[in-house]
Parts: sequence; C-alpha cells; structure tokens
Amino acid sequence: MAKTNRDTKLKVASFFCGCGGMDLGIQGGFEFLEKQYSKLPYKIVYAVDNDAYATTLYNSNFNHWCETKDVRDINLETIPEHDVLLGGFPCQSFSISAQNPPRLGYKDDRGMLFFEMVKVLKEHKPRFFIAENVKGLLSANKGKAFSLIISEFEKAGYHVKFKLFDTSEYGIPQKRQRVFIVGFKFHEDYFNFSFPVPTTLNDSKVKLKSVIDFSAHENEKWFFSQKAVDGMLRVKEKMNKGRSQDLEQPCNTISSHLSKVSLNSTDPVLKIKERYRRLTPREAANIQSFPTNFVIDSVSENRQYRAIGNAVPPVMMWHIANSLGILIEKETEENINVVDFENRQLDIFQHSKEYA
Repeated sequence: MAKTNRDTKLKVASFFCGCGGMDLGIQGGFEFLEKQYSKLPYKIVYAVDNDAYATTLYNSNFNHWCETKDVRDINLETIPEHDVLLGGFPCQSFSISAQNPPRLGYKDDRGMLFFEMVKVLKEHKPRFFIAENVKGLLSANKGKAFSLIISEFEKAGYHVKFKLFDTSEYGIPQKRQRVFIVGFKFHEDYFNFSFPVPTTLNDSKVKLKSVIDFSAHENEKWFFSQKAVDGMLRVKEKMNKGRSQDLEQPCNTISSHLSKVSLNSTDPVLKIKERYRRLTPREAANIQSFPTNFVIDSVSENRQYRAIGNAVPPVMMWHIANSLGILIEKETEENINVVDFENRQLDIFQHSKEYA
C-alpha cells in the first residue's frame, strides 16, 4: 500500500453530484449553525451530473468545474485518476414514497445507474468509494435490489460496509434516513474503518426553529390559499400523511417535491396562527445543512427546491468523510513513525561505524 504524508489530499471523482451536497461535505471548510466543519484531506478532480440546473448551482459554489453530462455517455478513459469515487446514484426507483408508479428498483433504468459507478471502479480501481441512497434501497424488490448492488460492488474488487443513518443524530435539523455504502480496495482499510457515531441524540437534536426564517411569516407568497386549506379540511380524516411541523423537533424529510408541495402531500409544511405555509428555498437549504453562504438563487425557485431536496446533507457527508480521513491520518502517523524509527536506526548504525 502506498505511503501517505500529512499534506496528502485524496483525489475525488464525483458522479451524480447534483448541486454539490456530497462534494461540499467531503471537502469540508464550511460553517453551519455557528459550528465549523474543518477542511478535510480531499480534492475533487472531476464532477458530473445530467441536470443542467443542478450543475449551474454547483458551479456557482465551487472553484472547480462540474460537467453537465449523462454518466452513460462518459468515456471512462477521460476520467482523471482518483482515490475516491462518490456517487449518490438516482434514488427515485427505490424510494418508499414513490408509490405511484410502484417501486421498480433495479428493474427501472434509473435503478440501473449504479452500474456506471461499478464500471468506473473496474476501470480506475480507486482506493475507496462512497455511495448514498434512500432507506427504501434496503427493501426494494424484496431486498433483491440491495443484494445485487452489494454483490456488484464486491465483484468489482471491493470490501463493502454499509449503514443506515438518521441525519438528526448528526447535528442536522431533519429526520432524514439514508443508507451510506463505503467500499475499500484494501482489506486492512475495511478492517480499520468505523462509521461515525451520533453527535446529537434525544434532547440535543437540532430543532427546526433554529433554521426557520421567521420574517417569511409576513410574506403572503409562501402561504396556502384558503381554498387549499378548505380542501384539506374536507378530507382531514384521510390525511394520514399530514406534515405540519413541530418547530421544537427536527423537520421531517424534505424532498424535490417541495417545488409542488400541497397540504395533502408527504412534504413538510408550517402552521402559523391557523394558517399553513410552505418552506422557502433557503429554509429548505438550511434544513439540509447547507451553509448560509451557499448560493442558491442562480436558478429559479422551482429548480432550487428540486436540487436542494435531492441533495445529500453536507454535514452528514462531512461526518462520513471525516471518519475516512481519520483512517488515512492513522495510517499517515504509522508511516511517519516507521520512517522515524528507520532513520533513527540508520543514525545509530552510522554513528557506531564512526567509532568502530
């Protein structure tokens, strides 16, 4: 295994990057709710997504450039060499909320896109990969989809660990459950890696009110009409997915549906003095743990909702990447100690020869 040093930055290739939640998280160096998330030892050398609006947002926030392209059209030989492959591959096929049409999992074209990551792994053989998807991935096609995905990653030559996370346990004001899959080319990395432990549990969880823009209560633009409210009340007994939020708790999961949110949808809304309003795009970004200086107004509000709702929360990704960074740092320290020991032994040998 190649040795590293303290200044080493692992090169990252990012597939399905969207507006950059995973990429911001793995780079680090941002602030959220007055907490600093330090820079991490990674450098993004390639980023790609097929949504031109998402890549517009991405390119409004990063110094490197994100390509707008269908990953199936990429010539694998043109992808720069990298140490880590990222991929929040499309999840609509696996989502439990995608009831109409029923979940198709890997039988849907979008569900097959993880194979593009497998192709890159086989071609470039990076040291690690990190993939993310919805909780529904675990049960899609009666569990067959997830088994297939893990099997294909293993066939590509990787040892695989996975875990289901609730982002509200990691300093994020949202109860968002997502599966992270981490792959290791070397068995010793697999053996030594540990997923991050929760940082916020029970009463320490971040409350929704900490990221709400209360001035938006004064803007009629964000409120539902009385007609919409009356329609909701007529079918209230059927609203088993009512999403009026408790400001004293983390928010329910937000999604790309926020652009078309209604009172009968599965998306969260706020109840303000017996009136209901939707979240603003910036509030959605706050709930997802994007820093306040993350630019979102370079596309329309509809596209902001879609990109933010589809994103991986940067703070959650930071914790995953930091755990991998701890593994790298531990290896670096061990290598430095070995080199120091060898140098000391050489000095002793040379010194003894001088007095022989």
